[in-house]
Amino acid sequence: MSLPHILVVDDHREIRDAVTRYLERNGMRTSAARDAAEMDVRLAEARVDLVVLDLMMPGEDGLSACRRLAAAGGPPVLMLTALGDDTDRIVGLEIGADDYLPKPFNPRELLARIKAILRRAERPEPLAGGLTGSAVAFAGWVLDTDRQTLSREPDVADDGAANAEADSEAMRLTTAEFRLLTTLLERPRRVLSRETLLDAVSGRQPAAFDRSIDNLVSRLRRKIEADPANPAIISTVRAGGYCLTADVRRL
Repeated sequence: MSLPHILVVDDHREIRDAVTRYLERNGMRTSAARDAAEMDVRLAEARVDLVVLDLMMPGEDGLSACRRLAAAGGPPVLMLTALGDDTDRIVGLEIGADDYLPKPFNPRELLARIKAILRRAERPEPLAGGLTGSAVAFAGWVLDTDRQTLSREPDVADDGAANAEADSEAMRLTTAEFRLLTTLLERPRRVLSRETLLDAVSGRQPAAFDRSIDNLVSRLRRKIEADPANPAIISTVRAGGYCLTADVRRL
């Protein structure tokens, strides 16, 4: 079995060298890049299992690079952010980062988070109730679980639902969006707490005032709800969490 390949992208040489040495001592293969342009070169050279991506870099910043990777279906991303920079952290999770870690960080925690992301990538949770096929239908939408894409059901008329362009082509979901949606689809009409959803999406428990799941739900609603301000598919349960209020079936 090959060692997991981790790409460390950070403009600070000391951090790049320290992280790569630590990961290699703990059974991982590494590559390094000082900016997004060099990251693209490394990704073209070899298969990468996970990218450790710094937020603040010269040239293209980490948020823009993460957005590109998520849109292209690239490897999972662990974002490194400045301590206490909640806005950038939340934005990073919204655009497709799988997890984040504020600087300065403990190398052991970095390693633990990387291993958790790799475990989820290798062993995605199957849909419950026998919904393990490649297409799952709900509320006029079809989720392709192999490609992680959403499209409208062919027999659903265009009645002004969100993202009309999705009627003619599939929308690709980020890794975080896909995990959130499949978690809801596994348990339709059940209230799931924010803690449960965050654990399913990123494998961690929320810190105080953590709004990452709320922001992720909002982004998913903008893709599937006819009126995101008055959601009919993913409902908010006061003091409870979120609930998928639709029937789910395998096609």
